[in-house]
Amino acid sequence: MITITRGSRQPVRQPWTMDRLIHERSILLGMAIDNSTANTYTSATNSYLTFCKLHDIPITPTSETLSYYITFQSSHINPKSVESYLSGICSNLEPFFPEIRSNRDSALVKRTLRGALRRHGQPTKRKSPLTTDHLQSVTAALGSSNDHDDILFLGMLNTGFTGLLRLGELAVSDNPQLRDFRKLVLCSSLRWVSNGYEFLLPTHKSDTTFEGNRLHIAQILNAPDPKPIMEKYLRSRDSLFPLHPQLWLRVNGSSPSRSWFLRRLKKYCPPDIAGQSMRAGGATALAEAGAPSELIRGAGHWSSNAFERYIRKNIIVLHALCYETSENNR
Repeated sequence: MITITRGSRQPVRQPWTMDRLIHERSILLGMAIDNSTANTYTSATNSYLTFCKLHDIPITPTSETLSYYITFQSSHINPKSVESYLSGICSNLEPFFPEIRSNRDSALVKRTLRGALRRHGQPTKRKSPLTTDHLQSVTAALGSSNDHDDILFLGMLNTGFTGLLRLGELAVSDNPQLRDFRKLVLCSSLRWVSNGYEFLLPTHKSDTTFEGNRLHIAQILNAPDPKPIMEKYLRSRDSLFPLHPQLWLRVNGSSPSRSWFLRRLKKYCPPDIAGQSMRAGGATALAEAGAPSELIRGAGHWSSNAFERYIRKNIIVLHALCYETSENNR
């Protein structure tokens, strides 16, 4: 029999009922992944359940069933998407079928997926990176505007490019249910420094400890200087909302949404430029300016060298980074 030792002092706490324990645990399980990720996982699980119902197959995710699901789904959508769907299906169904991950890793499932990629695979279509020329063009068009929303857009665009930010780290989701106000940047976190400015990015989808990242925004070679652009935005913002805690605010007091930002981006940039183009363009510009790969990876809070797929504009730059990485690994 295991007993609490006499020297162990534990605070006095009231016990919970089993109903409360179940309720509180359900909340924690529901918050284990980001809301946007949970929404994607739910869609993937629904596609699997629909497949099983359509073919009158038990929903138990055996290796055989998962293999059939891949076979069917890959004929309708990109097999790479099916591979992502499997992650969501495993996450949602694991509490009911603990063996699902071992079945997902079975030889049958892996070979079926590999065959689907060979038969139905398509080249990945990525948006083009935003360039310093694009940035200069937009800044020239809006730099003299006194419209608050123009100033806001210009500040977000230059900050996102230089800070290697995802659009979701600047703008809120168009779906109110997916908005997490813990991710909003606070105006009080902004600090001016000699060559630019800093602010706290409270959290992002891979930051499970909610420690956030302190971002340093400074001019990149051949790009506009973001500091005077941000100064102009802050003057406009403070005159309209001096007591509001949030940094990014539209003229009507609302948070800028993804669709609001993208509409303005498409107005001034080619059709192949999208939200992710800021992050890709910033990484490319830093590489072209001679920044080491460790700095680019840290600035964009990448946990691996995945950022290298963004640097595709200048093949010489990519080769230089790959050479640098191989030298460091010797």
